[in-house]
Amino acid sequence: MKYREGIAKKDGVEIMYRDYGAESSTPILMVHGLGAQLVHWPPHLIGFLVSNNYRPITFDNRDSGLSTRFKEKPSLLMGYVRYFLRLPIKTEYNLNDMAKDGTNILNYLSIDKAHIIGTSMGGMISQIICAKYPHRVSSLTLIASTASVPGPLNGASKEVRTMMLERSQLVDPSMEEVYQRELKWVGLIGMENRKVDTSEFREDTINNYNRVKDIKDGFGYARQLFAILSSKNRLRKIRSIKAKTLIIHGKQDPVLNVKNSYVMNSLIPKSELIVIDNMRHLIEEEILEQFKDRLLKHLAESHF
Repeated sequence: MKYREGIAKKDGVEIMYRDYGAESSTPILMVHGLGAQLVHWPPHLIGFLVSNNYRPITFDNRDSGLSTRFKEKPSLLMGYVRYFLRLPIKTEYNLNDMAKDGTNILNYLSIDKAHIIGTSMGGMISQIICAKYPHRVSSLTLIASTASVPGPLNGASKEVRTMMLERSQLVDPSMEEVYQRELKWVGLIGMENRKVDTSEFREDTINNYNRVKDIKDGFGYARQLFAILSSKNRLRKIRSIKAKTLIIHGKQDPVLNVKNSYVMNSLIPKSELIVIDNMRHLIEEEILEQFKDRLLKHLAESHF
């Protein structure tokens, strides 16, 4: 799939982006989740949007992919102790800073207004963009996300939490270690009984690994995680979102419980909720099939 690629620079932070589709098409800023690179957006979703005359713009959040990496090594134990005691967590940045990164890309590309699609942590960032910069937003789509700070009652299952902690502490893993981790991770948060260990999945994982193999700092994931945990909930903030909002969540999501989306739907004024029975946390082709028509309708209804 063809794309234009570049780096948006602002205040010493460089954000790598890819810009798909025709420049004359309607722009959609795609905001991804914890630890994800821009290449982790499903090609079937990007292709679907491009084929319907949209211009998806994906990017590496700070501390992932080829965007700026920060330096601080977070103390995971102390961070979690402070989090569970509801004490402030010291971080180099928070979700508000990551929201500014998104608007800086729009500025860099001279885009006044765009649709926003955010998944997981990207949904949290997208909520801030919509609340703080409403004039920049045509519509909002939240996938597998939350406006509450994730915790024991609304957040990850024990298995998911264990894997997240392991990844937060893993420095300079080998390709095979990354592949085995990805197999386990997708098996845990993807559709039940999905066949993961395929030649295509292995090739994609190798390519994604090679994209960042020269970046040795392994704590970007932990810093992003603490950016989430250190940020206040957005329950009041999302009440002010003016954009039409489509909320999509998997009934069996083990990362962020589906109850989060029921709460968001009750608080965001012009919102609609779709709960998908066989969806967990990822957007497989079978999952996209179940909401793609509603997504297109939502985007068309909210067109500038």
